[in-house]
Amino acid sequence: MRHLWSFLAGLVVAPVTWVLVTLGQDGSGRTVHRWVELGTYSTPNLIEPAVYLGVAGILLGLLATLRFSPLGPLTAGLLLAVPYLGMFVAPFTVRDAVPQNWKMLGDPLPLRQPLENGTLFLIGMLLLMAVFSVQRWRRWPDQPTAEAELTPAAKPAEPSPSLGDWPPSDATKDTAPLTLGYPETPTEPLPRRTGGESPWSAPPRPASRPEGTTEFR
Repeated sequence: MRHLWSFLAGLVVAPVTWVLVTLGQDGSGRTVHRWVELGTYSTPNLIEPAVYLGVAGILLGLLATLRFSPLGPLTAGLLLAVPYLGMFVAPFTVRDAVPQNWKMLGDPLPLRQPLENGTLFLIGMLLLMAVFSVQRWRRWPDQPTAEAELTPAAKPAEPSPSLGDWPPSDATKDTAPLTLGYPETPTEPLPRRTGGESPWSAPPRPASRPEGTTEFR
């Protein structure tokens, strides 16, 4: 269904664009020529042709950039480019087939002007080049699927510890018992003094070495 709507949009946009471009170019050209003849200018006179050209640009931009279907830009591009290509084969026949004496909103509508100066061919080629963008016509992935890939349901939610919670202890590691901070008593007994020794006496000498041994230092 989207291809059908895109095709119908191309059929409508092509002639509407032709008319809007004709009104804009003719009105802009006549306004500038009048300024040159009078030697002065009035900017509001250029607003109407600028609006025609702006609306034509918006229609062409929407048709070429929206990701509906390539049939719309393809149809409109062919309708706008083929008449200029026909000028290579039978220029007088193509030119006479385009009406010239039409009027719209009281303004002349010279439809041959954008055909003869190549504007239609330029716009048609731009639309045809938009068709070759394959990446543009692919659909966007579904939003729930993308969110499911980012946050898988199988992953459990980890609780966030508060400031007053103690960190969990590892059962495989041995933990030292709690103490009051006093130093531990030595396990080996201290050497005792005999009754006749003084606390300020020299320390005992090491045992004498057997004869025939040398001391290495």
